[in-house]
Amino acid sequence: MSSTTAYVGLGSNLEHPETQLRSALEALASHPRIEVMAKSSFYRNPPMGPQAQPDFLNAVVQIETDLGPEELFDVLVGIENAHGRMRQVERWGPRTLDLDLLVYDEEIIETERLTVPHPGIPDRSFVLKPLAEIAPELVIPGMGSVQHLLEDCDTYWMEAISDGAG
Repeated sequence: MSSTTAYVGLGSNLEHPETQLRSALEALASHPRIEVMAKSSFYRNPPMGPQAQPDFLNAVVQIETDLGPEELFDVLVGIENAHGRMRQVERWGPRTLDLDLLVYDEEIIETERLTVPHPGIPDRSFVLKPLAEIAPELVIPGMGSVQHLLEDCDTYWMEAISDGAG
């Protein structure tokens, strides 16, 4: 089976977010059909939705996998669930772990369960800045280059707190 490059966004703002992100990275790296190729720094940023919650830590990881997009999505949901992710009614609410399949090779996927590239990418500096750190030349299908998208986002409030590697 051939290998595919994918990018996964990670976020957490509950129960020791840095520990949650590191544990999620370990879970991805230990999966037999996933190889972690690059990890961004961890970035602290305010929540996107309701402000009465802790700041988030966000990162992006580049992986190689022979899993199909739906299979990979299922792995990500399984990792979220293993980290105590509660699917709540409140959109953009606090969470122990959020894993988003951002990009899956050059594919454009729209199913009932999955939309790739992730439709929120152009509006999310907390995705674009770490993505630009590890894949500055990436062109996102149907959206354009990461660098061009990042030019349209404010990132002054984002703070890199860790290199993600440790």
